[in-house]
This record gives sequence, C-alpha cells and structure tokens, in this order.
Amino acid sequence: MSESVASVSASRARDLLVSLVETPSPTGEERACAERLVDFFEAHGRAATIDAVGNVRAPADDAVLLTSHIDTVPGEIPVRVEADGGEEVLWGRGSVDATGPLAAMAVAAVRTGVSFAGVVGEETDSDGARHLVSTREPPGAVVNGEPSGWDGVTFGYRGLLAGTYVATSESGHTSRPENNAIEDAMEWWARVKATVDEGEEWTPVFERVTPKATAIAGGVSDDGLSVEATMDVQLRVPPSLTVDEVREMADGELDTGTVRWHDSVDPVMASPRTPLASAFRAAIREAGGEPRSLRKTGTSDMNIYRAWDCPMVTYGPGDSDFDHAPDERLPLAEFDTSVEVLCTVAERITGDA
Repeated sequence: MSESVASVSASRARDLLVSLVETPSPTGEERACAERLVDFFEAHGRAATIDAVGNVRAPADDAVLLTSHIDTVPGEIPVRVEADGGEEVLWGRGSVDATGPLAAMAVAAVRTGVSFAGVVGEETDSDGARHLVSTREPPGAVVNGEPSGWDGVTFGYRGLLAGTYVATSESGHTSRPENNAIEDAMEWWARVKATVDEGEEWTPVFERVTPKATAIAGGVSDDGLSVEATMDVQLRVPPSLTVDEVREMADGELDTGTVRWHDSVDPVMASPRTPLASAFRAAIREAGGEPRSLRKTGTSDMNIYRAWDCPMVTYGPGDSDFDHAPDERLPLAEFDTSVEVLCTVAERITGDA
C-alpha cells in the first residue's frame, strides 16, 4: 500500500509529544489522545481512523507496522520541560510509558509512509492489541513501542497468568486448630511459591516463574455462618514454559478452594537474527550508539502480536525505571534520536520489501 510521505520537523515532533503528554489518557479514557493522533496524521496528508475499541489506525506500507499504546497508568505529574545538566527534559505521566514511544512512532510513520496503530488498554488487558490482531492481516514486521532507551532493542517478555483464589469454611471459635478459609488461602499460595522457587536461586529473573499476590480479603460472612477468603494472584511466565504448564502446576497445589484464572498471556522471545533486528542494530550504530539487546521481566502488547508470526522487536525512547513512577520524565534529545532510528529502520525495511 502506498502512502504519501510528509516532512515533520524535529520541533513539530516535539510539539506532538508534549501535546499528547498534556492530554490525560489513563486506561479507559484514551479518546481525547486518540483524536489528537488522528488530527496529526490528517494534518500531514495521511488518513487515520478510530476503530470500534478506540484504536487509532493509519494504514500505509505494511512492510512495517509501528505500534504503541495510547493509555497510561493513573497519576498526575505536572507537565513541563526543564533544563537538566544542559539538556531539556519533559516531565509528565506517560512521557516514558508509553507516550514517548507512541509519538516517536507516529512521526516516523508520517515521515516514511509505513503503517501505524495506536492501541488502547495495554495497561490492563491489552484489549486494543487483541482487537488489532483479530481484525487485520499480519504486517511484514512489527515494531512495538515501549521504553528501551534509544540504543536498546527488546526481544523478549515474560508471559502472565492471573487469577482469583476463593475459599469458604465453616465459622467457629478461633481457638479451634482447624484451618479457616483465610489460612487455606495463605497455605495454598505458600505451596505455589515453594514450588516455583525450587532451584531458582541462581536463575536470572527473566528465566524464572515469579509469583505475586496482589490483593487479599477475608473474614466472617455477613450471616456469621462461614469464613470467606479471596486472593488475587499473578505469576510471570518465562519463555521456557507455557501459561498452561504454570496453571497446571498452581492447580496441582489446591487442597481446598478454587481458582478462577481470568487472564493469560503467553511469553514471547523474538529472534535477534531477522532483517528487522539487523536494521535496528545498524540504525543505532549510525546514530552513534552501541546496540543493547534486552529482555523484559514484565509483559507487553508484543506478547499479543506473536500471533502474527512475523519479525518483531520492541523499541522506544525512555528509561523503563521511570515506568509508572512519580518522577516519570524523558530527555527530549533521546526522543529526537529515537525518531531518527525508527525512520532509518523503516526506510531500510521498506526499501528491501
């Protein structure tokens, strides 16, 4: 698919970034930010639409799809540009995760004429990415936008298994030795942790299953006849395992109670030996950097895009240590360089297509 290529100055690119960061877009409230993206594409002669779930789509040369998420986590950080050690730094929620990568990809897509998608819901259930995968043909290659630093390229993410444990026991005097539902929940989770921690002491975190309880509630029921307990849990899954294998392990530790598994995303590990990966290494070197290959212990929309079975990487400006942080900030020079890297990659891939 052929689309016109438009010039976007570094100044206009920064203006887009600041404008998007100034537009609050917590998960479920991405519409205003999506509309600003559509305005940007249309102002530069590109057709863009908002689809049924709120994704921004600007189809073009599908040799490469540049995509990042529009939503951010909640939290207000006053948006401002400040000088820090001689460089300008943008402060604001989303400047790193992932409005910085989103803006960089929008600019690169306009400059090079490749496809773009801004997706919703990444911070919760990746609803936007799932909708995108189910409603379009696979592109030739995917660059997913998340902070990696301008000289870093991410090839892998762990998967996620999330569920809620529920147990009920008869009420009784607290002097009785039998477990109540709260203790059943605690003991089940202790067994799960012991199982996944076995032999893991010297294993890198990326290669381990790591369990985390995220919420627990319990007590005597309103009618006073039982003790109830619920526990929300997550397990991160390395590429050496599947979500189903980890689910089977956790279910195998159940003596009492039940678990409703409500979210699962398989891990992903992309090949670093594709033309896309080579293009990134070359582009980073041309920009004066030494490429770094990364593996992330969390989960991203890249896990969803594995269904397309095409070359993939994740890339974007910003230090991921500032993800979701109260001091989230992005050096603008790093943003500028990341745009140049993305443009070089897109031009190289479309030239080879």
